Amino acid sequence: MSFGQETKNELARFETDKNCCKLAEIASFIRMAGSIGLAGGGKFNIILKTENAAVARHFKVLIKDYFRIEPVVEYEEGGNLSRGNVYVLKITPDMGSEAILREVGILMIKQGNNYISDGIYMGIIRTKCCRKSYLRGSFLAAGTITNPEKSYQMEWRCGSERMAKDLLRLIGTFDALEGKMTKRKNYWVVYVKASGYISDLLALMGAHGKVLELENIMITKELRSEAVRMTNCDTANMDRVLNASEKQITDIKKIIERKGENFLPEKLRDIARLRLENPEASLTQLGEMLTPPLKKSGVNNRLRKISDIAGSL
Repeated sequence: MSFGQETKNELARFETDKNCCKLAEIASFIRMAGSIGLAGGGKFNIILKTENAAVARHFKVLIKDYFRIEPVVEYEEGGNLSRGNVYVLKITPDMGSEAILREVGILMIKQGNNYISDGIYMGIIRTKCCRKSYLRGSFLAAGTITNPEKSYQMEWRCGSERMAKDLLRLIGTFDALEGKMTKRKNYWVVYVKASGYISDLLALMGAHGKVLELENIMITKELRSEAVRMTNCDTANMDRVLNASEKQITDIKKIIERKGENFLPEKLRDIARLRLENPEASLTQLGEMLTPPLKKSGVNNRLRKISDIAGSL
């Protein structure tokens, strides 16, 4: 099972006792996973679809608890390999579908005529708890999240630009959170890529188990990156030591070939001998081999003098 499906399964187990939050979650699910069908006589059916069984059960219970009705549940098998099985919840006119559409802010009246609104009905998300519930319902309806082992991305598929803009504003009402939006074919996508934002959004929606899992993955990836950085740094340092050592050995051999082994003063001769015997040693290690020991700066100074002598020959 994917990380995204596991996230939805956890969110589908979330329970709230506040009626305002139940309504906000139902409203967002109807808005983003629902469609309205004519039932004749100017009446409406509400059709809700999801490929996740846990999500279907969750909203059946939530709708029954809040509206005191029991939606009809149907099951559609996927018609091809690219589409999974679909669970359908249907709310018919005799269950009060029109009243429900009005209460969730989708069916409105203007100049005596009914019309279907777009975007988020702001009257339903006045409080912070309701905004969290609306966010949870929208994710259960149309949200996805990638496996954080591979990349960080959470997104919502929206049917209209207005809905995408409203969802962006909703996310932005929470401190230090923001998302972006883009258009893909005939729909709009709201997305968040920063791992910290994704963690915060999961916590706001109530997926605390997935928050812990995500943060463990983030820590592990950071430790791996740090280990790679340290290895690269050590490798680079070793390369520098070996390159410098190679130049120093070349200078020493040049002096010996042209002037003999005893040409250098005793102190320079000692460090030259150690360098020839220990080509991979650092300056600090060379200094510790001397009697008495010499600091790194002192070793570097003596090797520089040897280089100057070699350069003058």
